[in-house]
Amino acid sequence: MKTFWRIVSYLKEYRLRLLGAFVCSGGVAGLSAVYAWLVQPVLDGIFIERNQDMLFILPLAVLGVAILKASFAYGQGYLMSYVGHWLVSDIRQQLFIHIVRLPIRFHDANASGRLMARVISDVNEMANAIPSVLKDIFQQGLTFVAMLSVVFYQNWKLATIVLVVLPFSSFVLVRVGRRIRKLSKRGQESIGKMASVLKEAFSGIKIVKAYGQEEKEAQRFSLTNQAFRTAKVKSSQTSAMASPLLEVIGVCGVAFIIWYGGGLVIAGEMKPGEFFSFLAAMFMAYAPLRKMSGANESVQRALAGAQRVFQVLDLESELAKDEGKNTLPPMAKNLEFSGVSFRYEGAEEPALHEINFTINVGEVVAFVGASGSGKTTLVSLVPRFYRPMAGSVKIDGVDIRLVDRSSLRRQIGIVSQETVLFDDTIRNNIAYGRLDASEEAVIEASRAAFAWEFIERLPQGLDTLVGENGLRLSGGQRQRLAIARAILRDPPILILDEATSALDSESEKLVQKALANLVKARTTLIIAHRLSTVQHADRIVVMNRGRIEEIGTHATLLQQGGLYTRLYQTQFLLTQPEPLPTTS
Repeated sequence: MKTFWRIVSYLKEYRLRLLGAFVCSGGVAGLSAVYAWLVQPVLDGIFIERNQDMLFILPLAVLGVAILKASFAYGQGYLMSYVGHWLVSDIRQQLFIHIVRLPIRFHDANASGRLMARVISDVNEMANAIPSVLKDIFQQGLTFVAMLSVVFYQNWKLATIVLVVLPFSSFVLVRVGRRIRKLSKRGQESIGKMASVLKEAFSGIKIVKAYGQEEKEAQRFSLTNQAFRTAKVKSSQTSAMASPLLEVIGVCGVAFIIWYGGGLVIAGEMKPGEFFSFLAAMFMAYAPLRKMSGANESVQRALAGAQRVFQVLDLESELAKDEGKNTLPPMAKNLEFSGVSFRYEGAEEPALHEINFTINVGEVVAFVGASGSGKTTLVSLVPRFYRPMAGSVKIDGVDIRLVDRSSLRRQIGIVSQETVLFDDTIRNNIAYGRLDASEEAVIEASRAAFAWEFIERLPQGLDTLVGENGLRLSGGQRQRLAIARAILRDPPILILDEATSALDSESEKLVQKALANLVKARTTLIIAHRLSTVQHADRIVVMNRGRIEEIGTHATLLQQGGLYTRLYQTQFLLTQPEPLPTTS
Protein backbone atom coordinates (compact mmCIF):
# COMPACT_ATOMS: atom_id res chain seq x y z
CA MET A 1 0.00 0.00 0.00
CA LYS A 2 2.91 2.35 0.66
CA THR A 3 4.07 1.89 -2.93
CA PHE A 4 0.49 2.30 -4.20
CA TRP A 5 -0.08 5.56 -2.33
CA ARG A 6 3.27 6.84 -3.51
CA ILE A 7 2.16 6.31 -7.11
CA VAL A 8 -1.12 8.06 -6.29
CA SER A 9 0.82 11.07 -4.95
CA TYR A 10 1.97 11.77 -8.53
CA LEU A 11 -1.68 12.27 -9.54
CA LYS A 12 -2.06 15.62 -7.77
CA GLU A 13 -0.95 17.50 -10.86
CA TYR A 14 -3.80 15.94 -12.85
CA ARG A 15 -6.58 16.35 -10.28
CA LEU A 16 -8.92 18.25 -12.63
CA ARG A 17 -8.78 15.53 -15.27
CA LEU A 18 -9.13 12.92 -12.54
CA LEU A 19 -12.22 14.72 -11.27
CA GLY A 20 -13.66 14.63 -14.79
CA ALA A 21 -12.82 10.94 -15.05
CA PHE A 22 -14.44 10.32 -11.66
CA VAL A 23 -17.64 12.05 -12.79
CA CYS A 24 -17.67 9.99 -16.00
CA SER A 25 -17.04 6.80 -14.02
CA GLY A 26 -19.91 7.68 -11.71
CA GLY A 27 -22.11 8.16 -14.77
CA VAL A 28 -21.10 4.75 -16.17
CA ALA A 29 -21.68 3.05 -12.82
CA GLY A 30 -25.03 4.78 -12.21
CA LEU A 31 -26.34 4.00 -15.69
CA SER A 32 -25.20 0.38 -15.32
CA ALA A 33 -27.31 0.23 -12.16
CA VAL A 34 -30.23 1.66 -14.14
CA TYR A 35 -29.86 -1.27 -16.56
CA ALA A 36 -30.23 -3.71 -13.67
CA TRP A 37 -33.18 -1.78 -12.19
CA LEU A 38 -34.98 -1.73 -15.59
CA VAL A 39 -35.20 -5.51 -15.51
CA GLN A 40 -38.07 -5.28 -13.01
CA PRO A 41 -40.43 -2.95 -14.97
CA VAL A 42 -39.60 -4.75 -18.23
CA LEU A 43 -40.43 -8.16 -16.78
CA ASP A 44 -43.42 -7.13 -14.64
CA GLY A 45 -44.87 -4.37 -16.87
CA ILE A 46 -44.44 -5.95 -20.31
CA PHE A 47 -44.33 -9.73 -19.89
CA ILE A 48 -46.56 -10.20 -16.84
CA GLU A 49 -48.95 -7.17 -16.81
CA ARG A 50 -48.86 -6.78 -20.67
CA ASN A 51 -48.84 -2.95 -20.43
CA GLN A 52 -48.84 -1.39 -23.95
CA ASP A 53 -47.46 1.96 -22.75
CA MET A 54 -44.47 0.21 -21.15
CA LEU A 55 -43.83 -1.62 -24.44
CA PHE A 56 -43.24 1.77 -26.08
CA ILE A 57 -41.52 3.64 -23.23
CA LEU A 58 -39.05 1.06 -21.86
CA PRO A 59 -37.16 0.28 -25.14
CA LEU A 60 -36.62 4.04 -25.64
CA ALA A 61 -35.43 4.32 -22.05
CA VAL A 62 -32.96 1.46 -22.57
CA LEU A 63 -31.65 3.13 -25.76
CA GLY A 64 -31.26 6.49 -24.00
CA VAL A 65 -29.37 4.87 -21.13
CA ALA A 66 -27.05 3.13 -23.62
CA ILE A 67 -26.21 6.40 -25.43
CA LEU A 68 -25.50 8.26 -22.18
CA LYS A 69 -23.43 5.40 -20.81
CA ALA A 70 -21.33 5.23 -24.02
CA SER A 71 -20.64 8.98 -23.79
CA PHE A 72 -19.54 8.72 -20.17
CA ALA A 73 -17.45 5.62 -20.97
CA TYR A 74 -15.59 7.48 -23.75
CA GLY A 75 -14.81 10.44 -21.50
CA GLN A 76 -13.70 8.20 -18.66
CA GLY A 77 -11.50 6.02 -20.90
CA TYR A 78 -9.80 8.98 -22.59
CA LEU A 79 -9.17 10.94 -19.40
CA MET A 80 -7.81 7.92 -17.53
CA SER A 81 -5.48 6.97 -20.38
CA TYR A 82 -4.24 10.58 -20.60
CA VAL A 83 -3.52 10.75 -16.86
CA GLY A 84 -1.92 7.29 -16.79
CA HIS A 85 0.48 7.87 -19.67
CA TRP A 86 1.49 11.34 -18.46
CA LEU A 87 2.03 9.98 -14.98
CA VAL A 88 4.35 7.23 -16.25
CA SER A 89 6.20 9.71 -18.47
CA ASP A 90 6.78 11.97 -15.46
CA ILE A 91 8.12 9.06 -13.39
CA ARG A 92 10.44 7.92 -16.21
CA GLN A 93 11.80 11.46 -16.65
CA GLN A 94 12.34 11.85 -12.90
CA LEU A 95 14.08 8.46 -12.74
CA PHE A 96 16.47 9.29 -15.59
CA ILE A 97 17.38 12.69 -14.15
CA HIS A 98 17.91 11.13 -10.71
CA ILE A 99 20.17 8.35 -12.05
CA VAL A 100 22.26 10.91 -13.94
CA ARG A 101 22.64 12.90 -10.72
CA LEU A 102 23.63 9.93 -8.56
CA PRO A 103 27.28 9.79 -7.45
CA ILE A 104 29.95 8.13 -9.58
CA ARG A 105 30.31 5.32 -7.05
CA PHE A 106 26.69 4.29 -7.76
CA HIS A 107 27.48 3.99 -11.47
CA ASP A 108 30.69 2.11 -10.62
CA ALA A 109 28.61 -0.48 -8.76
CA ASN A 110 25.74 -0.82 -11.28
CA ALA A 111 26.06 -2.01 -14.86
CA SER A 112 24.61 0.38 -17.40
CA GLY A 113 22.44 -2.41 -18.84
CA ARG A 114 20.68 -2.85 -15.50
CA LEU A 115 20.11 0.87 -15.18
CA MET A 116 18.63 0.91 -18.68
CA ALA A 117 16.26 -1.87 -17.60
CA ARG A 118 15.12 0.27 -14.65
CA VAL A 119 14.32 3.22 -16.89
CA ILE A 120 12.74 1.24 -19.73
CA SER A 121 11.45 -2.14 -18.55
CA ASP A 122 10.42 -1.35 -14.96
CA VAL A 123 8.66 1.84 -15.98
CA ASN A 124 7.05 -0.02 -18.91
CA GLU A 125 5.46 -2.41 -16.44
CA MET A 126 3.94 0.64 -14.78
CA ALA A 127 2.97 2.11 -18.16
CA ASN A 128 1.20 -1.08 -19.21
CA ALA A 129 -0.82 -1.25 -16.01
CA ILE A 130 -1.47 2.21 -14.59
CA PRO A 131 -3.94 3.53 -17.24
CA SER A 132 -6.06 0.36 -17.09
CA VAL A 133 -5.70 0.09 -13.32
CA LEU A 134 -6.87 3.66 -12.79
CA LYS A 135 -9.82 2.94 -15.05
CA ASP A 136 -10.72 -0.24 -13.16
CA ILE A 137 -10.38 1.38 -9.74
CA PHE A 138 -12.79 4.15 -10.68
CA GLN A 139 -15.21 2.52 -13.08
CA GLN A 140 -15.37 -1.07 -11.81
CA GLY A 141 -15.28 0.02 -8.18
CA LEU A 142 -18.13 2.48 -8.63
CA THR A 143 -20.06 0.00 -10.77
CA PHE A 144 -19.76 -2.62 -8.04
CA VAL A 145 -21.05 -0.15 -5.42
CA ALA A 146 -23.95 0.88 -7.69
CA MET A 147 -24.93 -2.74 -8.27
CA LEU A 148 -24.78 -3.47 -4.56
CA SER A 149 -27.16 -0.57 -4.05
CA VAL A 150 -29.67 -2.13 -6.46
CA VAL A 151 -29.21 -5.51 -4.77
CA PHE A 152 -29.95 -4.08 -1.32
CA TYR A 153 -32.84 -2.05 -2.69
CA GLN A 154 -34.50 -5.15 -4.09
CA ASN A 155 -33.95 -7.48 -1.10
CA TRP A 156 -31.57 -6.75 1.75
CA LYS A 157 -31.79 -10.29 3.15
CA LEU A 158 -30.53 -11.87 -0.06
CA ALA A 159 -27.91 -9.11 -0.35
CA THR A 160 -26.23 -10.23 2.87
CA ILE A 161 -25.23 -13.46 1.10
CA VAL A 162 -23.19 -11.37 -1.36
CA LEU A 163 -21.38 -9.74 1.56
CA VAL A 164 -20.58 -13.17 3.02
CA VAL A 165 -18.91 -14.22 -0.24
CA LEU A 166 -16.79 -11.04 -0.58
CA PRO A 167 -14.18 -11.86 2.14
CA PHE A 168 -13.37 -15.18 0.45
CA SER A 169 -12.92 -13.40 -2.88
CA SER A 170 -10.69 -10.77 -1.25
CA PHE A 171 -8.56 -13.45 0.38
CA VAL A 172 -7.91 -15.10 -3.00
CA LEU A 173 -6.98 -11.77 -4.62
CA VAL A 174 -4.57 -10.81 -1.83
CA ARG A 175 -2.76 -14.15 -1.75
CA VAL A 176 -2.46 -14.39 -5.51
CA GLY A 177 -1.38 -10.74 -5.71
CA ARG A 178 1.51 -11.18 -3.28
CA ARG A 179 2.79 -14.17 -5.23
CA ILE A 180 2.55 -12.36 -8.58
CA ARG A 181 4.35 -9.26 -7.23
CA LYS A 182 7.21 -11.41 -5.92
CA LEU A 183 7.57 -13.25 -9.22
CA SER A 184 7.31 -10.00 -11.21
CA LYS A 185 10.12 -8.47 -9.20
CA ARG A 186 12.25 -11.53 -9.89
CA GLY A 187 11.41 -11.25 -13.59
CA GLN A 188 12.39 -7.57 -13.69
CA GLU A 189 15.74 -8.40 -12.08
CA SER A 190 16.26 -11.00 -14.82
CA ILE A 191 15.54 -8.36 -17.46
CA GLY A 192 18.22 -6.15 -15.92
CA LYS A 193 20.77 -8.95 -16.15
CA MET A 194 19.63 -9.71 -19.69
CA ALA A 195 20.07 -6.07 -20.74
CA SER A 196 23.56 -6.04 -19.24
CA VAL A 197 24.56 -9.18 -21.17
CA LEU A 198 23.13 -7.74 -24.39
CA LYS A 199 24.97 -4.44 -24.01
CA GLU A 200 28.29 -6.16 -23.30
CA ALA A 201 27.91 -8.57 -26.22
CA PHE A 202 26.85 -5.94 -28.76
CA SER A 203 29.38 -3.30 -27.70
CA GLY A 204 32.18 -5.87 -27.71
CA ILE A 205 31.05 -7.73 -30.83
CA LYS A 206 34.48 -7.46 -32.50
CA ILE A 207 36.17 -9.21 -29.57
CA VAL A 208 33.38 -11.80 -29.43
CA LYS A 209 33.91 -12.65 -33.09
CA ALA A 210 37.70 -12.40 -33.00
CA TYR A 211 37.89 -14.96 -30.19
CA GLY A 212 35.09 -17.11 -31.57
CA GLN A 213 32.97 -16.79 -28.44
CA GLU A 214 29.54 -16.49 -30.03
CA GLU A 215 28.40 -19.71 -28.34
CA LYS A 216 29.62 -18.56 -24.94
CA GLU A 217 27.70 -15.29 -25.25
CA ALA A 218 24.65 -17.26 -26.39
CA GLN A 219 24.92 -19.38 -23.23
CA ARG A 220 25.23 -16.28 -21.02
CA PHE A 221 22.14 -14.80 -22.63
CA SER A 222 20.30 -18.12 -22.38
CA LEU A 223 20.73 -18.19 -18.59
CA THR A 224 19.15 -14.77 -18.13
CA ASN A 225 16.49 -15.52 -20.75
CA GLN A 226 15.54 -18.77 -18.98
CA ALA A 227 15.35 -17.02 -15.60
CA PHE A 228 12.99 -14.41 -17.05
CA ARG A 229 10.89 -17.07 -18.78
CA THR A 230 10.58 -19.12 -15.58
CA ALA A 231 9.42 -16.11 -13.58
CA LYS A 232 6.86 -15.17 -16.26
CA VAL A 233 5.50 -18.72 -16.55
CA LYS A 234 5.11 -19.05 -12.78
CA SER A 235 3.46 -15.62 -12.65
CA SER A 236 0.99 -16.60 -15.39
CA GLN A 237 0.33 -19.92 -13.63
CA THR A 238 -0.48 -18.12 -10.38
CA SER A 239 -2.64 -15.55 -12.14
CA ALA A 240 -4.57 -18.26 -13.97
CA MET A 241 -5.68 -19.69 -10.61
CA ALA A 242 -7.44 -16.52 -9.48
CA SER A 243 -10.31 -16.33 -11.96
CA PRO A 244 -11.46 -19.99 -11.62
CA LEU A 245 -11.33 -19.77 -7.82
CA LEU A 246 -13.37 -16.58 -7.81
CA GLU A 247 -15.87 -18.13 -10.21
CA VAL A 248 -16.34 -21.18 -7.97
CA ILE A 249 -16.84 -18.94 -4.93
CA GLY A 250 -19.30 -16.75 -6.85
CA VAL A 251 -21.29 -19.69 -8.22
CA CYS A 252 -21.69 -21.08 -4.69
CA GLY A 253 -23.30 -17.78 -3.68
CA VAL A 254 -25.47 -17.67 -6.83
CA ALA A 255 -26.68 -21.24 -6.29
CA PHE A 256 -27.80 -20.44 -2.77
CA ILE A 257 -29.49 -17.20 -3.90
CA ILE A 258 -31.42 -19.03 -6.67
CA TRP A 259 -32.57 -21.66 -4.16
CA TYR A 260 -33.54 -19.20 -1.46
CA GLY A 261 -34.89 -16.43 -3.74
CA GLY A 262 -36.80 -18.91 -5.90
CA GLY A 263 -38.49 -20.13 -2.77
CA LEU A 264 -39.54 -16.57 -1.90
CA VAL A 265 -41.04 -16.10 -5.40
CA ILE A 266 -42.93 -19.40 -5.20
CA ALA A 267 -44.24 -18.46 -1.76
CA GLY A 268 -45.43 -15.11 -3.13
CA GLU A 269 -43.15 -13.09 -0.84
CA MET A 270 -41.24 -11.62 -3.78
CA LYS A 271 -42.29 -10.61 -7.31
CA PRO A 272 -40.56 -12.32 -10.26
CA GLY A 273 -39.45 -8.91 -11.58
CA GLU A 274 -37.84 -8.02 -8.26
CA PHE A 275 -36.04 -11.35 -8.11
CA PHE A 276 -34.70 -11.17 -11.67
CA SER A 277 -33.71 -7.51 -11.17
CA PHE A 278 -31.84 -8.64 -8.05
CA LEU A 279 -30.24 -11.51 -9.98
CA ALA A 280 -29.23 -9.22 -12.88
CA ALA A 281 -27.69 -6.68 -10.48
CA MET A 282 -25.81 -9.43 -8.67
CA PHE A 283 -24.37 -10.82 -11.91
CA MET A 284 -23.47 -7.29 -13.02
CA ALA A 285 -21.81 -6.72 -9.63
CA TYR A 286 -19.80 -9.91 -10.15
CA ALA A 287 -18.49 -8.66 -13.52
CA PRO A 288 -16.48 -5.74 -12.00
CA LEU A 289 -14.99 -8.14 -9.45
CA ARG A 290 -13.92 -10.47 -12.23
CA LYS A 291 -12.41 -7.62 -14.23
CA MET A 292 -10.49 -6.38 -11.22
CA SER A 293 -9.28 -9.93 -10.64
CA GLY A 294 -8.03 -10.05 -14.23
CA ALA A 295 -6.27 -6.72 -13.72
CA ASN A 296 -4.66 -7.99 -10.52
CA GLU A 297 -1.67 -9.42 -12.38
CA SER A 298 -1.03 -6.08 -14.09
CA VAL A 299 -1.41 -4.29 -10.76
CA GLN A 300 1.14 -6.51 -9.06
CA ARG A 301 3.60 -6.16 -11.94
CA ALA A 302 3.21 -2.40 -11.79
CA LEU A 303 3.82 -2.45 -8.03
CA ALA A 304 6.91 -4.64 -8.49
CA GLY A 305 8.26 -2.26 -11.12
CA ALA A 306 7.38 0.74 -8.96
CA GLN A 307 9.22 -0.73 -5.96
CA ARG A 308 12.39 -1.08 -8.06
CA VAL A 309 11.96 2.43 -9.45
CA PHE A 310 11.40 4.00 -6.03
CA GLN A 311 14.34 2.05 -4.66
CA VAL A 312 16.57 4.10 -7.00
CA LEU A 313 14.68 7.35 -6.48
CA ASP A 314 15.20 7.03 -2.72
CA LEU A 315 18.99 7.06 -3.12
CA GLU A 316 20.60 10.37 -2.30
CA SER A 317 21.81 12.28 -5.34
CA GLU A 318 24.90 14.46 -5.53
CA LEU A 319 22.67 17.50 -5.14
CA ALA A 320 21.11 16.15 -1.95
CA LYS A 321 24.55 15.60 -0.42
CA ASP A 322 26.02 18.85 -1.69
CA GLU A 323 27.23 20.86 1.27
CA GLY A 324 28.47 23.74 -0.84
CA LYS A 325 26.31 26.78 -1.43
CA ASN A 326 28.85 29.40 -2.50
CA THR A 327 29.91 29.96 -6.09
CA LEU A 328 33.58 29.23 -6.72
CA PRO A 329 35.39 32.02 -8.61
CA PRO A 330 37.97 31.06 -11.26
CA MET A 331 41.19 29.74 -9.73
CA ALA A 332 43.68 32.53 -9.18
CA LYS A 333 46.37 31.01 -6.90
CA ASN A 334 46.63 27.26 -6.46
CA LEU A 335 45.07 23.81 -6.12
CA GLU A 336 46.01 22.11 -2.86
CA PHE A 337 45.75 18.52 -1.61
CA SER A 338 45.94 18.62 2.19
CA GLY A 339 46.24 15.30 4.06
CA VAL A 340 44.03 13.53 1.52
CA SER A 341 43.23 9.84 2.03
CA PHE A 342 40.65 7.79 0.15
CA ARG A 343 39.38 4.20 0.00
CA TYR A 344 36.86 2.68 -2.39
CA GLU A 345 33.80 0.93 -0.98
CA GLY A 346 34.55 -2.73 -0.29
CA ALA A 347 38.32 -2.28 -0.70
CA GLU A 348 40.60 -3.43 2.10
CA GLU A 349 43.45 -1.05 1.36
CA PRO A 350 43.15 2.73 0.87
CA ALA A 351 43.76 3.98 -2.65
CA LEU A 352 45.40 7.18 -1.33
CA HIS A 353 47.45 7.80 1.84
CA GLU A 354 48.05 11.27 3.31
CA ILE A 355 48.55 13.20 0.06
CA ASN A 356 49.99 16.68 0.59
CA PHE A 357 50.71 18.60 -2.59
CA THR A 358 50.12 22.03 -4.16
CA ILE A 359 49.71 22.94 -7.84
CA ASN A 360 50.15 26.59 -8.76
CA VAL A 361 47.91 28.33 -11.25
CA GLY A 362 49.09 27.91 -14.86
CA GLU A 363 51.34 24.97 -13.95
CA VAL A 364 51.47 21.73 -15.97
CA VAL A 365 51.81 18.80 -13.57
CA ALA A 366 52.03 15.17 -14.63
CA PHE A 367 51.16 12.15 -12.48
CA VAL A 368 53.01 8.94 -13.29
CA GLY A 369 53.38 5.53 -11.70
CA ALA A 370 52.46 1.90 -12.11
CA SER A 371 48.83 0.85 -12.62
CA GLY A 372 46.94 1.05 -9.34
CA SER A 373 49.30 3.61 -7.84
CA GLY A 374 46.44 6.11 -7.32
CA LYS A 375 46.97 8.60 -10.18
CA THR A 376 43.43 8.53 -11.54
CA THR A 377 41.88 8.39 -8.08
CA LEU A 378 43.76 11.48 -6.96
CA VAL A 379 42.80 13.51 -10.00
CA SER A 380 39.17 12.32 -9.76
CA LEU A 381 38.88 14.10 -6.41
CA VAL A 382 39.28 17.49 -8.10
CA PRO A 383 35.85 17.52 -9.86
CA ARG A 384 34.40 15.83 -6.74
CA PHE A 385 33.65 12.54 -8.44
CA TYR A 386 34.58 11.07 -5.05
CA ARG A 387 34.88 12.52 -1.54
CA PRO A 388 38.09 12.10 0.48
CA MET A 389 37.86 9.98 3.62
CA ALA A 390 40.24 12.36 5.31
CA GLY A 391 41.86 15.67 4.45
CA SER A 392 40.64 18.18 1.87
CA VAL A 393 41.11 19.46 -1.66
CA LYS A 394 41.25 23.27 -1.81
CA ILE A 395 41.18 25.85 -4.58
CA ASP A 396 42.63 29.19 -3.52
CA GLY A 397 42.35 28.05 0.09
CA VAL A 398 38.65 27.13 -0.15
CA ASP A 399 37.62 23.52 0.50
CA ILE A 400 35.84 22.41 -2.68
CA ARG A 401 33.24 20.60 -0.56
CA LEU A 402 32.01 24.00 0.60
CA VAL A 403 31.33 25.38 -2.89
CA ASP A 404 28.52 24.71 -5.34
CA ARG A 405 29.32 21.56 -7.32
CA SER A 406 28.24 22.98 -10.67
CA SER A 407 30.37 26.11 -10.25
CA LEU A 408 33.36 23.83 -9.51
CA ARG A 409 32.83 21.61 -12.53
CA ARG A 410 32.35 24.57 -14.86
CA GLN A 411 36.02 25.32 -14.24
CA ILE A 412 37.21 21.84 -15.26
CA GLY A 413 37.69 20.31 -18.68
CA ILE A 414 38.48 16.61 -19.15
CA VAL A 415 40.04 14.81 -22.11
CA SER A 416 40.39 11.10 -21.43
CA GLN A 417 41.87 8.10 -23.16
CA GLU A 418 38.40 6.66 -23.67
CA THR A 419 36.87 9.39 -25.79
CA VAL A 420 33.14 9.79 -25.17
CA LEU A 421 31.13 11.03 -28.14
CA PHE A 422 27.35 10.93 -28.48
CA ASP A 423 25.33 9.67 -31.44
CA ASP A 424 24.77 13.20 -32.65
CA THR A 425 26.30 15.72 -35.02
CA ILE A 426 29.90 16.88 -34.80
CA ARG A 427 28.58 20.37 -34.01
CA ASN A 428 26.59 19.19 -30.98
CA ASN A 429 29.43 17.02 -29.72
CA ILE A 430 31.87 19.94 -29.75
CA ALA A 431 29.31 22.29 -28.18
CA TYR A 432 28.33 19.75 -25.49
CA GLY A 433 29.94 21.82 -22.74
CA ARG A 434 28.59 25.13 -24.09
CA LEU A 435 25.18 24.63 -25.65
CA ASP A 436 24.81 28.34 -26.41
CA ALA A 437 28.03 28.48 -28.47
CA SER A 438 27.82 30.08 -31.93
CA GLU A 439 28.88 28.29 -35.09
CA GLU A 440 31.91 30.61 -35.35
CA ALA A 441 33.02 29.58 -31.85
CA VAL A 442 32.59 25.89 -32.72
CA ILE A 443 34.67 26.29 -35.89
CA GLU A 444 37.36 28.23 -34.05
CA ALA A 445 37.60 25.50 -31.40
CA SER A 446 37.80 22.80 -34.06
CA ARG A 447 40.61 24.71 -35.82
CA ALA A 448 42.55 25.01 -32.56
CA ALA A 449 42.14 21.26 -32.08
CA PHE A 450 43.33 20.55 -35.66
CA ALA A 451 39.95 18.95 -36.32
CA TRP A 452 38.62 21.39 -38.91
CA GLU A 453 40.85 19.92 -41.60
CA PHE A 454 38.88 16.65 -41.61
CA ILE A 455 35.50 18.18 -40.67
CA GLU A 456 35.36 20.43 -43.73
CA ARG A 457 36.08 17.44 -45.98
CA LEU A 458 32.97 15.63 -44.75
CA PRO A 459 29.89 15.97 -47.01
CA GLN A 460 27.76 17.43 -44.21
CA GLY A 461 30.56 19.16 -42.31
CA LEU A 462 29.58 20.04 -38.75
CA ASP A 463 26.18 18.38 -39.27
CA THR A 464 27.75 14.95 -39.85
CA LEU A 465 26.46 12.28 -37.48
CA VAL A 466 29.37 10.54 -35.72
CA GLY A 467 27.51 7.31 -34.80
CA GLU A 468 27.47 5.55 -31.46
CA ASN A 469 30.53 6.71 -29.51
CA GLY A 470 31.97 8.17 -32.73
CA LEU A 471 32.35 4.84 -34.53
CA ARG A 472 32.30 6.58 -37.94
CA LEU A 473 35.50 8.45 -37.07
CA SER A 474 39.07 7.31 -36.52
CA GLY A 475 40.65 7.31 -33.06
CA GLY A 476 42.63 10.47 -33.77
CA GLN A 477 39.58 12.27 -35.14
CA ARG A 478 37.52 11.34 -32.08
CA GLN A 479 40.26 12.58 -29.78
CA ARG A 480 40.57 15.88 -31.61
CA LEU A 481 36.82 16.42 -31.28
CA ALA A 482 37.14 15.81 -27.54
CA ILE A 483 39.93 18.39 -27.39
CA ALA A 484 37.80 20.85 -29.41
CA ARG A 485 35.01 20.33 -26.88
CA ALA A 486 37.41 21.19 -24.03
CA ILE A 487 38.78 24.25 -25.89
CA LEU A 488 35.27 25.57 -26.47
CA ARG A 489 34.40 25.12 -22.79
CA ASP A 490 37.51 27.20 -21.98
CA PRO A 491 38.11 25.82 -18.45
CA PRO A 492 40.84 27.23 -16.18
CA ILE A 493 41.63 23.69 -14.95
CA LEU A 494 42.32 20.89 -17.42
CA ILE A 495 42.60 17.14 -16.78
CA LEU A 496 44.28 14.98 -19.45
CA ASP A 497 43.92 11.26 -18.79
CA GLU A 498 46.44 9.57 -21.13
CA ALA A 499 44.91 11.41 -24.08
CA THR A 500 47.26 9.99 -26.75
CA SER A 501 48.10 6.47 -25.61
CA ALA A 502 45.75 4.70 -28.02
CA LEU A 503 46.78 6.59 -31.16
CA ASP A 504 49.13 5.86 -34.01
CA SER A 505 52.19 8.07 -34.53
CA GLU A 506 50.64 10.33 -37.17
CA SER A 507 47.44 10.89 -35.17
CA GLU A 508 49.47 11.42 -32.01
CA LYS A 509 51.40 14.27 -33.62
CA LEU A 510 48.19 16.08 -34.55
CA VAL A 511 46.67 15.47 -31.13
CA GLN A 512 49.84 16.69 -29.41
CA LYS A 513 49.62 19.92 -31.43
CA ALA A 514 45.99 20.29 -30.40
CA LEU A 515 46.90 19.65 -26.77
CA ALA A 516 49.59 22.30 -26.96
CA ASN A 517 46.89 24.83 -27.89
CA LEU A 518 44.59 23.49 -25.19
CA VAL A 519 46.98 23.75 -22.23
CA LYS A 520 47.97 27.38 -22.92
CA ALA A 521 47.31 29.56 -19.85
CA ARG A 522 45.60 26.71 -18.01
CA THR A 523 46.38 24.71 -14.90
CA THR A 524 46.85 21.23 -16.32
CA LEU A 525 46.87 17.84 -14.60
CA ILE A 526 48.16 15.04 -16.82
CA ILE A 527 47.75 11.34 -16.02
CA ALA A 528 50.41 9.51 -18.01
CA HIS A 529 51.65 5.98 -18.55
CA ARG A 530 54.04 6.84 -21.38
CA LEU A 531 56.76 9.04 -19.93
CA SER A 532 57.59 10.46 -23.35
CA THR A 533 54.42 12.55 -23.20
CA VAL A 534 55.29 14.33 -19.92
CA GLN A 535 58.98 15.15 -20.16
CA HIS A 536 58.23 18.85 -20.66
CA ALA A 537 55.83 19.14 -17.72
CA ASP A 538 56.67 21.79 -15.10
CA ARG A 539 56.64 19.07 -12.46
CA ILE A 540 56.20 15.32 -12.41
CA VAL A 541 54.58 13.58 -9.43
CA VAL A 542 55.64 9.94 -9.09
CA MET A 543 53.07 7.84 -7.22
CA ASN A 544 53.48 4.42 -5.66
CA ARG A 545 50.76 2.48 -3.80
CA GLY A 546 48.68 5.53 -3.07
CA ARG A 547 51.57 7.70 -1.87
CA ILE A 548 53.69 10.40 -3.46
CA GLU A 549 57.14 8.88 -3.95
CA GLU A 550 58.93 11.70 -5.79
CA ILE A 551 58.30 15.18 -7.18
CA GLY A 552 60.45 17.10 -9.66
CA THR A 553 61.20 17.84 -13.29
CA HIS A 554 62.14 15.12 -15.73
CA ALA A 555 65.86 15.96 -15.46
CA THR A 556 66.00 16.18 -11.67
CA LEU A 557 64.08 12.94 -11.23
CA LEU A 558 66.46 11.09 -13.54
CA GLN A 559 69.41 12.40 -11.53
CA GLN A 560 67.88 11.13 -8.28
CA GLY A 561 67.92 7.55 -9.59
CA GLY A 562 64.67 6.62 -7.81
CA LEU A 563 61.38 5.11 -8.93
CA TYR A 564 61.00 7.50 -11.87
CA THR A 565 64.41 6.46 -13.17
CA ARG A 566 63.42 2.80 -12.98
CA LEU A 567 60.15 3.50 -14.81
CA TYR A 568 62.05 5.46 -17.44
CA GLN A 569 64.61 2.72 -17.94
CA THR A 570 61.87 0.12 -18.22
CA GLN A 571 60.16 2.07 -20.98
CA PHE A 572 63.12 3.45 -22.92
CA LEU A 573 66.17 1.29 -22.28
CA LEU A 574 65.04 -2.22 -21.48
CA THR A 575 62.43 -2.51 -24.19
CA GLN A 576 64.57 -1.94 -27.26
CA PRO A 577 63.30 -4.12 -30.08
CA GLU A 578 65.38 -7.23 -30.73
CA PRO A 579 66.59 -7.77 -34.30
CA LEU A 580 64.36 -9.97 -36.41
CA PRO A 581 65.72 -13.48 -36.98
CA THR A 582 67.35 -13.98 -40.38
CA THR A 583 67.57 -17.08 -42.51
CA SER A 584 70.87 -18.24 -43.87
